[in-house]
Amino acid sequence: MAAKSDGAAAAAGPGPEGPAGTARGGAGGRGEVTTEIAGPGPAAAGGPGPRYELRDCCWVLCALLVFFSDGATDLWLAASYYLQGNNTYFGLTLLFVLLPSLVVQLLSFRWFVYDYSEPAGTPGPVVSTKDSSDGAAISTKDSAVAFRTKEGSPELVPRPAQSSASTYRRRCCRLCVWLLQTLVHLLQLGQVWRYLRALYLGLQSRWRGERLRRHFYWRMLFESADVSMLRLLETFLRSAPQLVLQLSLLVYNNREPDLLTALSISASLVSLAWTLASYQKVLRDSRDDKRPLSYKGAVAQVLWHLFTIAARTLAFALFASIYKLYFGIFIVAHWCIMTFWVIQGETDFCMSKWEEIIYNMVVGIIYIFCWFNVKEGRSRRRVTLYYCIVLLENAALTGFWYSSRNFSPDFYSLILVCVVASSFALGIFFMCVYYCLLHPNGPMLGPQAPGCIFPEAPGPCAPPTDAITSPPRSLPRTTGTERDGASVGGERAGTPTLPVFQVRPGLPPTPVARPLRTEGPVIRIDLPRKKYPAWDAHFIDRRLRKTILALEYSSPATPRLQYRSMGTSQELLEYETTV
Repeated sequence: MAAKSDGAAAAAGPGPEGPAGTARGGAGGRGEVTTEIAGPGPAAAGGPGPRYELRDCCWVLCALLVFFSDGATDLWLAASYYLQGNNTYFGLTLLFVLLPSLVVQLLSFRWFVYDYSEPAGTPGPVVSTKDSSDGAAISTKDSAVAFRTKEGSPELVPRPAQSSASTYRRRCCRLCVWLLQTLVHLLQLGQVWRYLRALYLGLQSRWRGERLRRHFYWRMLFESADVSMLRLLETFLRSAPQLVLQLSLLVYNNREPDLLTALSISASLVSLAWTLASYQKVLRDSRDDKRPLSYKGAVAQVLWHLFTIAARTLAFALFASIYKLYFGIFIVAHWCIMTFWVIQGETDFCMSKWEEIIYNMVVGIIYIFCWFNVKEGRSRRRVTLYYCIVLLENAALTGFWYSSRNFSPDFYSLILVCVVASSFALGIFFMCVYYCLLHPNGPMLGPQAPGCIFPEAPGPCAPPTDAITSPPRSLPRTTGTERDGASVGGERAGTPTLPVFQVRPGLPPTPVARPLRTEGPVIRIDLPRKKYPAWDAHFIDRRLRKTILALEYSSPATPRLQYRSMGTSQELLEYETTV
């Protein structure tokens, strides 16, 4: 079976035993997408798969608690400023609450509109399947299916006419859903709805049978990915500026924080740390080529980000309380440098160029406060470089504030300087604990298996069938004359020629988190798989997601996803050759 990613076309084929039909469509300007289910496969090929556990439910409930506490304390503090007559503080506090919330609600509602809207000209989901045994076309969910040629001319397949009563009920249900979602987003509760929906889908996957269990688990992963991305955007547009604002007001007024201000600062800080850890956990859970992040590792990440962001924002607040103009210049300069650094790394997160630029700008905002991995490979050097820069900046900002006090430094000033230093040190300590002991790939300081080059016998180091390999961007090439000269020189000296493929010490292979299935139905996607830490294309491209969910629901066995494999190119082989 095959289906077009935007749901506008579908073709059919018998599977791997015969020529499989394909259908192609645009995917945000990044090439054509072909999804097909190859072969019916045994129903048991799906295996048990991941299971939604009660601690996953508790994690979602804690995320809801963090969300409500952050928003409630900020609104409560804004009301307190208004009652005290501090209209400027009231306006700034309320601005950092409402503006990011409106942006996120618009984005969430736009996703809902696309997910729930039907393509023009068809009254139902535009996905088609075909039974390989008798070749009969089957329309999913009793809807008309639109077939499209490569030039885009539509050919509609008629569906059985529905009764007027069922059509009326269907329209009423859709109208109720639209009204409910509109009301939810107007009340600024889009993330709450998605959290509750992810919780519902996870519990359904736990209670249902094997086939429906995997279907609900897939949908739960999609919903969790959406809400984690929305929360990441909202926290760094709302909680991070709110945190700097309230700390700056405390230092500027030279007063101790009252209970309400302390609660608002603590809630914003916890929200930032929690959102970063939750994002990384959902991202790893969504990829079958990575080990999932344990809850111990997630807690270590929360503590790591909690203390480093606390030190960072306190240094910002101390400097901004005296040098307001220079603080703005510093923030803009830091953001520009970090954004350029991210763009220079050539990230591949989004499906279009402009979305990628916007994403890089958002990551630049995140880099103002904390580390965020956006590039594949070992990130120890980049983490070390980033935190060395942050350490120097924190020391400079705090030092300028301490040296420019109008009165002689007192015990209170020394305490603030010590809090900045000790908080940053604690954050680095928990970061080391995470990387050394709790990283999903294993302890950094423990024994690691050597890397291997795999064209020989299959084994634990051999890549899976669906592995995605790609050559480096620029490789030093060896001419034929140099290869011949080196070979002759080695033979004359009596040195045996080294094998072409050999073990390279010190490069451990990336462990595969889950056993990869090689049997059963397959949804093949004619796109190269995005490399971690990017989301897979079926999490970003909502057209592709809708098609995959429809095909998975109509398949008798849960299919596996397979992206286009680039294969091992000649440049990569030449790169691994020993002369």
